[in-house]
Amino acid sequence: MPNTIQSYLSDLKGKTVAVIGIGVSNTPLIKLLLRAGIKVTACDKARRADFGGLAEELESLGAELRLGPDYLKGIDQDVIFRTPGLRPDVPELLEAQARGSVITSEMEVFFQVCPCHLLAVTGSDGKTTTTTIIAGLLKEAGYHTFLGGNIGHPLLPDVADMEPDDWAVLELSSFQLMTMDRSPEIAVVTNLAPNHLDVHKSMEEYIDAKKNIFLHQGQGGKLVLNFDNEITRSFAPLARGQVIPFSRREALSQGVFVRDGAIWSATAEGEREVLPLDGILLPGLHNVENYMAAIAAVEGLVPDDLIRRFAASFQGVAHRIELVRTLDGVRYYNDSIASSPSRTIAGLNSFQEKVILIAGGYDKHIPFDVLGPEVIAHVKQLLLTGDTADKICDAVRGCPGYQGQPPISIYEDLEAAVQAAHSMAQPGDVVLLSPACASFDRYKNFAERGETFKKYVYGLD
Repeated sequence: MPNTIQSYLSDLKGKTVAVIGIGVSNTPLIKLLLRAGIKVTACDKARRADFGGLAEELESLGAELRLGPDYLKGIDQDVIFRTPGLRPDVPELLEAQARGSVITSEMEVFFQVCPCHLLAVTGSDGKTTTTTIIAGLLKEAGYHTFLGGNIGHPLLPDVADMEPDDWAVLELSSFQLMTMDRSPEIAVVTNLAPNHLDVHKSMEEYIDAKKNIFLHQGQGGKLVLNFDNEITRSFAPLARGQVIPFSRREALSQGVFVRDGAIWSATAEGEREVLPLDGILLPGLHNVENYMAAIAAVEGLVPDDLIRRFAASFQGVAHRIELVRTLDGVRYYNDSIASSPSRTIAGLNSFQEKVILIAGGYDKHIPFDVLGPEVIAHVKQLLLTGDTADKICDAVRGCPGYQGQPPISIYEDLEAAVQAAHSMAQPGDVVLLSPACASFDRYKNFAERGETFKKYVYGLD
């Protein structure tokens, strides 16, 4: 099996290749294959008009485009790259596989040919921030570091620039992990809660996909697990290598934990204080957990003083409790990344005061029951919009502790909800967009939703 990008591309010459999905992760892959002289059919359910000049650009490089509702019909190329959002067991892929097609993905090939150290992060919440912190720490420590994966940057086109001592730091989704048969040198699982049940057949399938981040490690592998989460804690006996737990709730004889207002690390050499909690610029207990996971992952690679300097200045990632604006004493925060109830609960717990919460969006078939008590405890006004507005409303009103507080209002769209929040907010209030749902009912992704929210907030006067 080819183990360098050059040998892999050479092996593809003379074969036909299909790439399913002309999006952020696969467009650079398509261009890489075309420039290597490989015949590529680029497939996407979107129509030609949706791609603007990209369709012409890919055709000028030699791609054949198959677009629209029948984009999978008769797919039979020798090698088929699956987009992460497409289940591997759709009938068209199974039929192609039965005829001899090899089904793979950009990430699977990257793991096959990556020449440097691999560190990967998955989980239901906190993946992007934890991945970004880890990459930042390694970079500050002097390592040549590549950041990519589900975070939005494909790394396969960067392989030629990687050296053995470099680090590739990846965020991996359950969809990317479903068919993975390799695991990184260091694996991190931040937490697990119900998510993506609109695509996964069950919670069990979702959990099993996440396990692939570590199941293929050898004895030299390292697995970082959240021991406060019952599901991720249960992964420990399955690990072949070293398990490094982290816990905010209990002191650990080995691992990373919180004590006396600081994050501590316990190793075979003893205990040491690594990072005071008041030295973390990012708000919220969930960001304490993100730093704990990162500290466990870079143990032995990054000095503690560098971790402290980094935490004091790192302002976070866009769309993750991002302060947009302070207007008339009211702070407006964009937490559009919160596409599940557990993520919104973490956002609510980041503020000492009760917030004006804007929530609702695409229905991923995740129960909202857990959201009810947290909304009652942390929200002064609940403003709902999107496809799930009625479901969230019913979940809160049906909560045993609900006695009419907070008041709940439903709005036609996000703009109307922002205007309503502005009208009711008083100096000292916090307005928080934290939808508890995906964005696909109105927007192409969470980033577009967040940017739209920011536009509306900047337009207030």
